[in-house]
Amino acid sequence: MSFTYKPNKKKRARTHGFMTRMKSPGGKKTIARRRAKGRFKLAV
Repeated sequence: MSFTYKPNKKKRARTHGFMTRMKSPGGKKTIARRRAKGRFKLAV
């Protein structure tokens, strides 16, 4: 049996990181929503 989740910090950052989020309009909205909510961590 193999596991679905195989952690990889670089891939995680490139897919869900702050810089990637800021590149797209939807990502900017995501960051804005999290800021409005007062999240401690905005992105990975």
